[in-house]
This record gives sequence, C-alpha cells and structure tokens, in this order.
Amino acid sequence: MNSPENIYASPASVASQPMDTRATFIRKTYYHLAGAIAVFALLVTALNQAVLAAGLEDTVIGFMRGWTWLIVLGLYMLVSNLADKWARTATTKAMQYSALSVYTLIEAVLFTPIILFATTYLPAGEMLVLKAAAITGFLFLGLSFIAITTKKDFSFLGGILKIGGFIALGLIVASVFFGGVSLGMWFSVAMVAFAGASILYNTSNMIHHYRTDQYISASLGLFASVTLLFWYVLRILMSLASSD
Repeated sequence: MNSPENIYASPASVASQPMDTRATFIRKTYYHLAGAIAVFALLVTALNQAVLAAGLEDTVIGFMRGWTWLIVLGLYMLVSNLADKWARTATTKAMQYSALSVYTLIEAVLFTPIILFATTYLPAGEMLVLKAAAITGFLFLGLSFIAITTKKDFSFLGGILKIGGFIALGLIVASVFFGGVSLGMWFSVAMVAFAGASILYNTSNMIHHYRTDQYISASLGLFASVTLLFWYVLRILMSLASSD
C-alpha cells in the first residue's frame, strides 16, 4: 500500500520503490544530467572558437534575428520533441543515449549565437556567462530540493506549462512579424518563472511517473529545463549589462 506521499504514484514508478532503489535512480539521473551539461559546455566552447577562427561571428549572431531565428526555434522545438519521445519510448539504452546526445548537440548549436554575442560584444562577457551559469545552478538546486523533499506531485503544472509555452511562442512569433512588439526584460523574467515551473514539473515526474530504468529520459527532461532557465537568466544579465 502506498504511503500518503506516494498516493499518486503508480506501482511501477520510482516513488513506489524502496528507498535505496529511489536513491540509485536519482543518483543516475543527476549523473547523466551533469554529463550532458559538461558535454554541452564543451560543445559550445568548441563551436564558438571555430566560428571566431573562421571570422563568421557576425553571420552566426545574425541567426538570432527575424525570420531566421523563428525558423531555428521551430526546428529546435520539433527536434526536441522528437528526441524526448525517442528517449521515453526507446527500448534500448543505446537509443536513449542517442536521443540525449542529439538533444545536447542541438542545444549547443542553439546557444552558440547568444554566447558568442555575450563574449564578443559585451564588456566582461565571459564573466557574464559564468554568472548566468551560477545563478541557474543555484535556482535549479533550490527548486530540485523543494520538489524532492516535499514529495509533492507537481504533474498539475503540465497543463499550465503547455498553455504558457503556446503563449510564449505566440509572443515570439509576433515579435518577428511585427517589429513594434518588443520582448523585453519582463518577458525574460516571466520565462525564468516558466523554466522554474518546468524544473518542478520534470523533477516531480522523475519521481512519480518514471520507471527506474528511465533515468536517461529523466535527465533529458531536466536538461531541457536547465538550458531554458540558463537562456533567460543570461538574457536578463545581458540586458542589464547593455543598459549600463
């Protein structure tokens, strides 16, 4: 019989397993998350160095503007959903690792223009990126601690996140089609809150709705939330630095 905190857990979920099994699953999930973040950082660094060596920084940064950026975001969302579905439904570890690897590579490519802009055109840009990473890590650890220790099922956030995601995408599209629509500081702040809710949601799902053999899928969901949070924290810091 499920304990009160596990009332929403299915018999196959991590929450329904003995404590040592849950601990092993969580440890494997965060090991894979840490690995994905490390690979992501190395890829972004390598891509930035390659772009600078080729003298293509202005061209790459140009991908953040107008129609090109909208196309990039559309492709990113499509491939992200495919990678997540692939990781969840894959029957072999090799396929799950492939999904996580593809997603990590896509994230690195997507982040290259914004990291390149920050480090090339903003004063103390590299320190700005490090500050964004530190803030992201602090927020992620705090939200993860809340989700795990409270043992609350945050799956109710799923519907809110879907609606919020469509609204955010609509605003991004509007900003591309209508030059007068500017997504400023408050949009970034709202997206930080959105990413925080996504971390709570994915961390809760990791415990309440994943099987013990799905730690790779769980790490992919968390990685997506972490990179989204990092993106908008960095945008906020960049906006503040530009206004100085």
